[in-house]
Amino acid sequence: MSTRSVRPSEEDADSPELTAVQAALTAVQAALAAEHAAVYGYGLLGGRIDGKRGAEARAAYDGHRARRDALARAVRDLGGRPVASDAAYALPFAVADSPSAVRLAAVLEDRIAGVYADLVRAAEGQRRKEAAGALREAAVRAARWRGGNVAFPGLAERAAGADPAATGPVEAAGADGAR
Repeated sequence: MSTRSVRPSEEDADSPELTAVQAALTAVQAALAAEHAAVYGYGLLGGRIDGKRGAEARAAYDGHRARRDALARAVRDLGGRPVASDAAYALPFAVADSPSAVRLAAVLEDRIAGVYADLVRAAEGQRRKEAAGALREAAVRAARWRGGNVAFPGLAERAAGADPAATGPVEAAGADGAR
């Protein structure tokens, strides 16, 4: 992930305000990268789900695109350069049919919830409120896709029986040899 931050002067290099801005910028960049991956994932799975679930997938796709665009603006507002989307992402498993597409949607939402939980911790004020709202929306969507909820949305390490590797970030295509 590449971030460009404002260069501190020698006097305020250790400033708590500057450190807070840098932490917020890093968390916003991570959320932006996750939204890029979610948009990619929903673009892929959307054609494999029909009917009412297809409408849910389209609504989630539109929501993630809107959040991605808002996060790109937030990065610029914080003095950074928005992280670009990768050309492709490796999926955690093959998505060949509707059940696997639904499973992917739940995984994407779990991952999004995780980065928004980090953003809630790093942000303040309105940005924290928006991150908490995004975390809530991701948790609700994940529960709908999964057919049930988890005790601590966005905190995979606290979910009973959760496989931490299953909720890690989607890797760029080619990073692990998969496409």
